[in-house]
Amino acid sequence: MRLPDEPDIPPQINIVPMIDVIFAILTFFVMSSLYLTQSAGLPVNLPNAATAEQQPQSQISVTIDAKGQLSLNRQPAEVGDLKTRVRALMGANAQALVVVNADERVSHGRVITVMDQLRTIPGVRLAIAAQRP
Repeated sequence: MRLPDEPDIPPQINIVPMIDVIFAILTFFVMSSLYLTQSAGLPVNLPNAATAEQQPQSQISVTIDAKGQLSLNRQPAEVGDLKTRVRALMGANAQALVVVNADERVSHGRVITVMDQLRTIPGVRLAIAAQRP
């Protein structure tokens, strides 16, 4: 019971729990956005190049790992069938950018063999992946 001479207590909204919820949601979005990056190639140790430039996202990625194994868009491939598989991936596109991700320990001859196969495909532009030091 309230006495008649007591003043009315104005209603209050406690915002501390709301701030906690907002920070929890913000943390969730920040952490989940870290996993949204798309990696087109397999993990390799790219060579360093001071003049490396960012290229638009490529649809076709050729990866040569440290053992010299070849992959096309993360699928195992052979040099002999590389030409037909890249043409199939290009589809109706007249031009396509093919990024060669070669591990820095791969022999120069292996990279040249792969690039030579890719250059015989009409409309293919080549890019070699590197990272800035």
